[in-house]
Amino acid sequence: MGCRRTDCLARPLSSLFERLGSLVGTWPFYFFVIPILLSAALGGGFTLLRDREDNHVERQFTPRKGPSKATRAFVRENFPYNYHMFSQDRLYDKGSFASFIAVSANNSNVLANPAFEDIIRLNNEVLNITVDNGRVGFNELCAKANGECVHNVILEIVSSSEKDKTSIRYPVHTHRSSSVFLGSVLGGVNTDANSSVISAQAVKLFYYLENQESTAEVSKLWLTEFKELFSKESCCKHIDVSYYTSKSRQEEIDSHTIDGFPLFLITYACAITISVLSCLRRDNVRNKLWVAVFGVLSSGLAVLSSFGLLLYIGVPFVITVANSPFLILGIGLNNMFIMISDWQHTNVCDPVPKRMAHSYKEAIMSITITALTDVLKFFIGVMSDFPSVQSFCLYTSTSIIFCYIYTITFFGAFLALNGKREASNRHWLTCMKIPSENPDEYSKMYHICCVGGDYDKNTGAERKQLASNFFKDFYGPFLMKTWVKGVVIFLYTVYLGTSIYGCFHVKQGIELYDLAADNSLVTRYNKKHRWYFSDYGPSVMVVVSEEFPYWNRTKRYQLQECIDDFKRLQFVDDDVYTSWLDSYLSYGQERDLNLEDRDVFFNNLSQFFVLFPFLQQDVNLTGGAIHASRFFIQTVDIANASMEIHMLKGLKTVAEKCRAASLLVYNQEFIFYDQYSVVVSSTIKNVSVITVVMLVVSLLLIPNPLCSLWVTYSIGSVTAGVTGFMALWDVSLDSISMIIFTVCIGFTVDFSAHVAYAFVSSNKTRFNDKAVDALSSLGYPILQGASSTILGVSVLATSEFHIFRTFFKIFFLVMFIGMLHGLVFIPVFLSSLTCNLDKDKNKDEGLKISKL
Repeated sequence: MGCRRTDCLARPLSSLFERLGSLVGTWPFYFFVIPILLSAALGGGFTLLRDREDNHVERQFTPRKGPSKATRAFVRENFPYNYHMFSQDRLYDKGSFASFIAVSANNSNVLANPAFEDIIRLNNEVLNITVDNGRVGFNELCAKANGECVHNVILEIVSSSEKDKTSIRYPVHTHRSSSVFLGSVLGGVNTDANSSVISAQAVKLFYYLENQESTAEVSKLWLTEFKELFSKESCCKHIDVSYYTSKSRQEEIDSHTIDGFPLFLITYACAITISVLSCLRRDNVRNKLWVAVFGVLSSGLAVLSSFGLLLYIGVPFVITVANSPFLILGIGLNNMFIMISDWQHTNVCDPVPKRMAHSYKEAIMSITITALTDVLKFFIGVMSDFPSVQSFCLYTSTSIIFCYIYTITFFGAFLALNGKREASNRHWLTCMKIPSENPDEYSKMYHICCVGGDYDKNTGAERKQLASNFFKDFYGPFLMKTWVKGVVIFLYTVYLGTSIYGCFHVKQGIELYDLAADNSLVTRYNKKHRWYFSDYGPSVMVVVSEEFPYWNRTKRYQLQECIDDFKRLQFVDDDVYTSWLDSYLSYGQERDLNLEDRDVFFNNLSQFFVLFPFLQQDVNLTGGAIHASRFFIQTVDIANASMEIHMLKGLKTVAEKCRAASLLVYNQEFIFYDQYSVVVSSTIKNVSVITVVMLVVSLLLIPNPLCSLWVTYSIGSVTAGVTGFMALWDVSLDSISMIIFTVCIGFTVDFSAHVAYAFVSSNKTRFNDKAVDALSSLGYPILQGASSTILGVSVLATSEFHIFRTFFKIFFLVMFIGMLHGLVFIPVFLSSLTCNLDKDKNKDEGLKISKL
């Protein structure tokens, strides 16, 4: 039995597009001018760009409903800040601070002179910074504990150790009868067998400010002066300094939101150049130079209109949206080359409206399939957990709609106007009428410059370019040879195996400084932090989120066992631990208190907190009950984003397994780590949605259901390839690459869909001939679209921004692998493994012939 036709919409839509093409060909001026006027009106929205920019790191690049945000809300409610007893570990947000990392020159000991003298001098200069006409300095703005500014104890420890010839213990040093954790302030440490510091390569100093609304503006001025100081500082010969403030990351991103636009202009210039070169003809009438220019311009108008419209509406403009124009350029170029290809197949002697009707009937249906799937996919992406993804999908889907509309109006109208010029046999540059044959009395140079209008007298169509003839006469027949198909299937098996291997080696995680430029102060500071201070990671709160009988020995032991489970994790230091409960039990033992009695336990807490005021912040004691409390554990060896993922998963697993009490784990950085648990699931969901949408649309618009399945399969095949080779090209899966990956995967199916539609639409009877016919029609346009887009966006490879370089890598993989599928794999599969719609009909005709 032959396959059933499933193109219930294809035929009426083809007729509709045929009439539309005739209308555009009849009235091209209106279809050309109206999009220009509309773009000019909507483009005014760009005046609101600065007001619509929203690159808030947490709001845009973390899951809206991330579990750590709920945990932070609980911590904020139960453990509010005590601004008189500042504690860095007890911050539930980043606070307001400045910091610098000093690295010794020539790998010398940064704790020894003269390097340490430079650090002391820098510290004094920071402490002397004043604002508000010298009236406010660090002493007035600093975060305080016990009425004094929180200072960098490491400086005092090093100075006193040099004076008294005492050793410094690492990572915990006892100073003035209290323990000081040095793991977060000393980097590249070399110790002896007794954990005494022999040398260190880096020192990190913090300057915390009061994080209150009353001092917010003055604090901001002080942080600005801090940056000014270090931007001018150039006299440190013995140390290399990198600086950072709590505002730096956000300021860096905000200052580079529209940096992608110059790259976009360069890309457009490259795309125009490449497109023009690929559309040049030796014939002075059939030359398509201006068609290529206006084809690229059509994509630009689509971006201008869509972005302007959304800026008018008030949709946030996030830095990731800057990638969208490059995608629209690729779609627009692909559409343009397909339209030109179909136009060249029409009879040059027919009137322009008839030629346009034929072109629209053949080309617009193929373009509609890909545009419809892309738009549906991106509108579904609006439901993403990441606001940055939502903005990106809104801008991109709207741009695709405008790109589609402008292709069939603005670009189609110019194609018709160009057709009228060709029908009058006018020169492509001067628009003067020229002869179609060279008069005998003129030179050969005259023939080259001033003669044109030739066409194939047999078909009535334009003479095909050498590249098109190559696909028809050489490449297509060669690809259809049996042994070549076998080689292609073998190579595809190798490709798929390599891709699957790479899929199992994909890395997850994002370095937050990847949102900044390579040479920015944010990047330099964070890279040094990773390099020198990764031995010890963040201090993590373990929160008991419910009332608990801490005086009950049995329950307390059960809780302690849960805490010990945290300490047994390989990335937790079991020696560095802060517990108000352990301290209270030691306090009770020293005073011979029976803390297993509930009343005794509560009656003595107030006296205990007088002696240990910092620990009072770890207990929510309200109404004679402890509603929540927290402990602190210290993580180690968190050297990269992959370890952050491993750490967060491990901590949450232990917390969930605890049966003694309901536990939560929290650090301010966990807000950003939450994306790791969402990225993979979101990517899988997005690709699945793309696949389903593509299948449904293909079944409705492509006449052969098996071809529809092959197009859908190509999504999975390209997805596997891009994912695998991403891993081999050192591209991690994170919130940024997820956006780009999802976008590009949806775009690559264009090639396979175009070829599949041309295959089933061919009038040929043999499968091999259908494949050759499809390659003859679309092989060169696909090659033009893919190569021009790849070369155009190659400028992004030189960008100093991780976002744009990642876009280039993924986009290159998608375009190249997608082109391989469209020009090699899919034609072979379609010609080898596709059922014939006319199979039964052919059988009947065969029986009739045999009877005769």
